[in-house]
Amino acid sequence: MSTELVAGLTVPTDLLRGGAWVGAQDGGRFDVIDPATAETIADVANGTVADALASVEAAAEAAAGWAATAPRERARILLRAFDLMTEREEQVAELIVRENGKSFTDALGEVRYAAEFFRWYAEEAVRVSGEIRTAPSGANRIMVVRQPIGIALLITPWNFPAAMATRKIGPALAAGCTVILKPASETPLTALAVGAILAEAGVPDGVVNVLPSRRSGAVAAAILADPRVRKLSFTGSTEVGRTLLKTAADHVISSSMELGGNAPLLVLEDADVDVAVAGAMVAKMRNGGEACTAANRIYVHRAVLAEFTEKFGAAMAALSVGPGMDGAAVGPLVNAAAVDKVDELVSDAVQRGARVVVGGARGEGPGYYYAPTVLADVPVGAQITDEEIFGPVAPVITFDTDEEAIRLANATEYGLVAYVFSKDLARALRVSEALESGMVGINRGVVSDPAAPFGGVKQSGIGREGGHEGLLEYTESKYIAVDW
Repeated sequence: MSTELVAGLTVPTDLLRGGAWVGAQDGGRFDVIDPATAETIADVANGTVADALASVEAAAEAAAGWAATAPRERARILLRAFDLMTEREEQVAELIVRENGKSFTDALGEVRYAAEFFRWYAEEAVRVSGEIRTAPSGANRIMVVRQPIGIALLITPWNFPAAMATRKIGPALAAGCTVILKPASETPLTALAVGAILAEAGVPDGVVNVLPSRRSGAVAAAILADPRVRKLSFTGSTEVGRTLLKTAADHVISSSMELGGNAPLLVLEDADVDVAVAGAMVAKMRNGGEACTAANRIYVHRAVLAEFTEKFGAAMAALSVGPGMDGAAVGPLVNAAAVDKVDELVSDAVQRGARVVVGGARGEGPGYYYAPTVLADVPVGAQITDEEIFGPVAPVITFDTDEEAIRLANATEYGLVAYVFSKDLARALRVSEALESGMVGINRGVVSDPAAPFGGVKQSGIGREGGHEGLLEYTESKYIAVDW
């Protein structure tokens, strides 16, 4: 089955397995909701445990052939996928808006970012390096080769349904692995469209399998219990990541985890306030705040607090809110539960003494809207400073010294990304080194780049995606002792 939700783009709504589009084995399907209207826009096959095991079988049948495929041929297919995705970027972006809710501008940016992972890993596919050296004793040579790790289960979130899929599929295919993609049930259509693009690009049958399902736990457990599956890559909440790690541990499966964030944004006393405001707007409001990299806690030095808060509040108040395809800067949140959570966090902060500068209320229906919000005088310890907001709300917190800002920024179990604004590069670098974070942006609100290693420390994740490091996550190093 398929649907044409977007003019010029036919989107499959069945499972992709072994190169064929098939229904769920029990015939079940589930609805996909447009967050802008709360209406059903399509229904998708609801994969079962039996479908999951069949996907492993399809991936296993294709594994040897794909691993033996010349790197240049893998690169050619990935580059063709890049071309196809680029040619259809506006249609894919509209599809993302329909099922995710983000603004069209954000969606178009995501599609371009997503396509770049295919191009980057097309280039990396021919650069899977090994090494050879003489043993210290001089008695023999140490040869190291890198081979595909094996079948990979890829589990992706709803907030970046295209980019999180390609960020995993690109390096897995470049390394010679076959994959099973389990997309979030809120946004399966984009993943299915990506699967169709890869098939059109020439990916052999069974190399990429797409398994939408609302039975996430059972499906993942069944796949991870199969001894032929050797890799798990998950992007999502820390809570779910912990559960998946426990499941993967039963079979000692290599796991990459890109988990939750609680990103601090530090505006030091010597910062250019206009640059800091512009950076904070990007760091906070990319994807309407529904991003693990979103600035969750904005720490501003007392000397520039009033100027920053006034300008930041004005910038947030100027944002239009509405359906993503209507030109709005901020679309709806993904569902009603997301609105409830954001509203609860704001209410808790206000009850503890925070002041609403702008926003602070639910938007008008029928979709799932929340007004862009700035909170000032947020006390340390408020619920909103401890939890990932995942919405268009920015709490501003005051500090007096760099040491205090660093201490507050590090006072969390998360450590994905941080942002620092200062005119003094040496000072910004010193602060960056002291922050417990896998990534730091200095005087900029975006750090994501397909060529850079993306990932966190502490409970924000394990491993890296993007860059050459992202490719190595899908390989095993084999040491061969040889003497000639």
